[in-house]
Amino acid sequence: MDKLPLVLDLMGTFVFALSGALAGVKRKLDLFGVLVLSFAAGNSGGITRDVLIGAVPPGAVNDWRYLGVSLVAGVTTFYFSPLIVRMWNPVLLFDAAGLALFAVAGAAKALAYGLNPVMATALGMVTGIGGGMVRDVLLAEIPTVLRAEFYAVAALAGAAVVVIGHTLQLPAAPVTAVALILCFWLRVMAIRRGWRLPVAKFNDRHDPNVAKAASNDSEKS
Repeated sequence: MDKLPLVLDLMGTFVFALSGALAGVKRKLDLFGVLVLSFAAGNSGGITRDVLIGAVPPGAVNDWRYLGVSLVAGVTTFYFSPLIVRMWNPVLLFDAAGLALFAVAGAAKALAYGLNPVMATALGMVTGIGGGMVRDVLLAEIPTVLRAEFYAVAALAGAAVVVIGHTLQLPAAPVTAVALILCFWLRVMAIRRGWRLPVAKFNDRHDPNVAKAASNDSEKS
């Protein structure tokens, strides 16, 4: 059980790397670009977490296995993307799986480094959303966490289960399983049913700057 966070970390790295590589393939990047995106998506969340909790150098830099699983995911996706694309919504499914694995692993590692329950939960969320955010930024997209259904909330829920289980001194294996299932289920159901938090509503007509710009455009025409 001592190696459980590492196993979850590597699994999360692999599935997030798959989502990053597949997104790169869909944008028609070359092999190098796909591998860069694969590594960035698979390891950014873990690197951020490790730096914040003082686990330096981060595992993704210090342990060859993180680079190895990222490259395997990237090369596999680059050459066999048609097989992966045939799956239902593959990028979102891999993203949901990576979110769950990283949120749980992040919270567990934060607890192992002595963080309090609240910050351990927050670090679990940061670990879960980091890779997807960097992937989207590199592809010049608005990060999924800022616009999608129950993304950060699902990560928070999974991390919270880990922290609560640790606080109550419950067995690690069943707590981890419940946390993974809850986070993955919330994300997938949010995708399928459109569950989301309230979205900001803004009417451009009430913005004087927008109205002024429109007026200037009409005068020029």
